[in-house]
Amino acid sequence: MTSTATATAAPVRPRRRAADFARQYGILGVLVVLVIVAISIYPGFAAPKNIENLLTQNFTVGVIAVGMTLVIISGGFDLSVGSTYALSTVVFAGATLASGQVLVGAAAAAGVGIVCGLVNAFLVATIGINPFIATLGTMSLFSGLAYVITNSTPFMVGDPAFKVLSQARLLGVPWSIVIMTLVFVVAALVMSRTNYGRSIYAVGGNREASWLSGLRVKSASGSAYVVVGLLASFGAMMDGSRLGVGQANVGATLALDAITVVIIGGTALTGGQGAIWRTAVGLVILATITNIFYNMNISQQWQLVAKGVIVIVAVAADVLMRSRRGRA
Repeated sequence: MTSTATATAAPVRPRRRAADFARQYGILGVLVVLVIVAISIYPGFAAPKNIENLLTQNFTVGVIAVGMTLVIISGGFDLSVGSTYALSTVVFAGATLASGQVLVGAAAAAGVGIVCGLVNAFLVATIGINPFIATLGTMSLFSGLAYVITNSTPFMVGDPAFKVLSQARLLGVPWSIVIMTLVFVVAALVMSRTNYGRSIYAVGGNREASWLSGLRVKSASGSAYVVVGLLASFGAMMDGSRLGVGQANVGATLALDAITVVIIGGTALTGGQGAIWRTAVGLVILATITNIFYNMNISQQWQLVAKGVIVIVAVAADVLMRSRRGRA
């Protein structure tokens, strides 16, 4: 009887290990297949200039997705990043015009990102408002402030120094790619190697148990909103520098794009699970899909439809896999 049970159970473990491996690293296989498809459809996809453009154009979504990963892992949600981005863009251009100093504008924009993050942290972590409701409200608040500051008129900046950030290169590599790479690397190290990163995972996994074990739950969860707010201001500065303008009517789809990247990477919306490297893979997948769409002349409207479908499929797949694990 014992030998029969052992024989039956033996092949189950390798199968379970294979399934776990597929869940853990299957996203890399998806990326490889997608790149092969992209090269077959558009042979110029792998050209260095196209790769550079692909990464440069997705700088803002990439750095915001890093912050969004922290927020979601901690059990939160942030719909206001697009409005934080818009307000930071406006302040970056406006403060530069008023002071005549780009560094003053950059400091002001970073301050705006931090303040917006602190507002969200206070509403969600301190008061206890549902993250969806709180950030839905601040999304409207920050966007309204951007329109008030500009009086619905864009701030045009003609100072050549304003465009240095987006045009500068380090050893031939655009600063945007260098900064985005550093953001991903630093965030990955922080989340995997520090007590702070472990506390973010713990709070998202079980808030009450984290509190009982002595973790500063409010500080940990609130700090994630400050991080994503600051990173949104980084994106605002880079895009403002590239376009030479600060305007309020930007960033409408940034929250959707960042959340899409995080979800594609496999970070659980329920909190407590995820990884920065997964978000990096999710970013490259979304950027590759967008690049294919552009080269096939597919309209922006259909790209939005595709992103919505991707989010639904990714979430549905995550739910199904978790339910199977629960039954196993």
